[in-house]
Amino acid sequence: MPNPLPTPRPIPSYVLYGEEIAESLAEFGHIETIAARSSLHDWEIAPHRHVRGVQVMLVSKGQVTLTIDDKTETLEAPCHIVVPAGSIHGFRFRPETLGYVLMLSSAFAERRSGLGDPLLHASTHGRFAPTPLEILPRVEFLCAEMLAIPQDWRRPNALFLSMAEALMRSLLPEEEAADDGGSDQRISHLRHLVELHFRDQLPLGWYAERLGMTTRTLTRLTRAKLDCTPQDLLHARLALEAQRLLCFANASVVQVSNELGFSDPSYFSRFYLRMTGHRPHLDKSTHPHLPEA
Repeated sequence: MPNPLPTPRPIPSYVLYGEEIAESLAEFGHIETIAARSSLHDWEIAPHRHVRGVQVMLVSKGQVTLTIDDKTETLEAPCHIVVPAGSIHGFRFRPETLGYVLMLSSAFAERRSGLGDPLLHASTHGRFAPTPLEILPRVEFLCAEMLAIPQDWRRPNALFLSMAEALMRSLLPEEEAADDGGSDQRISHLRHLVELHFRDQLPLGWYAERLGMTTRTLTRLTRAKLDCTPQDLLHARLALEAQRLLCFANASVVQVSNELGFSDPSYFSRFYLRMTGHRPHLDKSTHPHLPEA
């Protein structure tokens, strides 16, 4: 009889690549050179994910091939990449590539100045693009200064976070701050809140309170603007994340159920069947269409 196929190894989750550190840190900020870690792994960083962290890759010389979920892009320096929390990603660098890797907790996105702030959009949606030559000296200066700041990265100080914000804002054109809610910025704000907190399984009242309205008003708003309820929006985002974990992270049904805050795997399986039309263990090779979260 033929030998059974090996079971795929689950995609690991880290705060810092290769280091077993609790993902529950409330806030963190860390920077290192690309070479510091990549050169130890033959310039290749295997697929992994950061559940509650945003990663910013700044390449000043060389080349990087990015794999994120089911997409692959090769970028020449100077360029930058913003990987949103939860995305399964890996990198392959041309040897001797120069640059920096910045890790920030998801809470960093709350430094937004308004609903249309490009900082919030990039942190929750991701981005990769060339770095304009005219801002490259500023990017290099800010990265070098952050690297020189003595601090415990598990408790980033105000100076480090301010410089990280200045760096991010240097990279993000204002016109890229897309309003996901059409003409109503309350919908845009709701989408961002869902993206940041959907794993926490918070009640609808929590979202309504942050939008300055009652749960009933929030439901009327989403029905009018999106033709769905707020719960539908949350459920669609949870189902999309479950699909990502099952398809790309080689996670088991029990692991996905636990990570997404379900009370038990059987309840998660029923939820997934209702949202996608098939059971979660079948999703290794399929990509069902789900409503956009």
